[in-house]
Parts: sequence; C-alpha cells; structure tokens
Amino acid sequence: EVKLTIADGTAPPGGRVGSCHFLIRDPDITRCRGLLFLSIWNKSWLGGFRTLDLSVMFYNFMFPQTFRGKGVSLLILGLRVFFGVMFFTHALDKMENFEQLSLTFPNILGFGSYMSLMLIIFVEFCCSLFLIAGLMVRITVIPMMVAMAVAFFDVHDGMFPAGELSLIYLIMFIILYITGPGRFSIDFLIDRKIQKAKNG
Repeated sequence: EVKLTIADGTAPPGGRVGSCHFLIRDPDITRCRGLLFLSIWNKSWLGGFRTLDLSVMFYNFMFPQTFRGKGVSLLILGLRVFFGVMFFTHALDKMENFEQLSLTFPNILGFGSYMSLMLIIFVEFCCSLFLIAGLMVRITVIPMMVAMAVAFFDVHDGMFPAGELSLIYLIMFIILYITGPGRFSIDFLIDRKIQKAKNG
C-alpha cells in the first residue's frame, strides 16, 4: 500500500492551486509510478485538480515568492552586487592575459586549456552582469556554481588555502540560488508585470 500526496503551491497567471490525496494498493511499485504519472496528467481522473503543471514549476523557480521583504532584499542586493563585481573582475583579468593563460590554464574536464579558459571567461563575464542586474538569477548562478565547484574540487583538489576563494564563491552562489533575486531586481519587475497582466 503506497500513499501518495500531491500538493501544489503558488499558481502562476492562469494557474490554479489544488491538492489531492489518494491510495494505491499494488505490490508492484513500478506500476504505482505509472499510475502516479497518469494521474498527474489526466485531470478528469483526479476530478479536475491541476496537481502538477510545468508552467507552475517554472514560474515558482524563476520568481520565488519568499525572501522579498525590504530588509532581506537589501541584503540580497548587496551580496549580488559585491560578489557579482568581484567575479566580473576575474573575467577582466583573464581577458587581459588571455594569450598567456590560454597556454597554461588548467585542462578542466578534458576540454583543453583554450576551451576551458573561454568557458570560464563567459561564466565570469556574462553571468556576473546578469547577477548584478538581478536578471534570471536562479538560472544564472547555476553555471557559476558549477564553475566554482570544479575549481575547488578538481583544480584545487579541495585543498586550503589554494581553493579557499572558490569555496567562498560557491557557498555564496548556493545561498543566492536558494533566496532568489529579492525585490530589488529585474526579475521582481518582470514578476510584477506578469501579476498585473493576470489581474487585468
């Protein structure tokens, strides 16, 4: 006997909040998973509940409704700007010394020195600007987290003090991924326009 509970949170424009509780009695867990999948996408089987919607998930991911108070948003803004600017300076340094670094830069994950350097410059340059502006923050910090995780665990072998800065960046980017951009961001302005359009 497997008890399954599906609950939906904040709905996006045009969406609807709903929840459903039901029991599946079947010794075959694989079959239970299949029934669960069918129940999610067959609204009539659950009496019309909209229990899972990809648009809901994407909306809540891009525009988190938590950590939007003015105080915490000011703190998030400070973190975004400070670490975004710091990260951006690394890109400028690498661009100024590109020719020399392209020959000596670590070969990350088998990409080769040149390609590895190009990738990290892209992350440090473009993603930093998006982070500072508060645009698509939760997507932006993903490559930043990956880059710093690789730098700490692969390039620096998780050793201190060589990998200390990479670890600090990694922790801060994880925090910003969790909190989202806060209210002082382009993402927040986009969300407000979406809400206004929904409410007419």
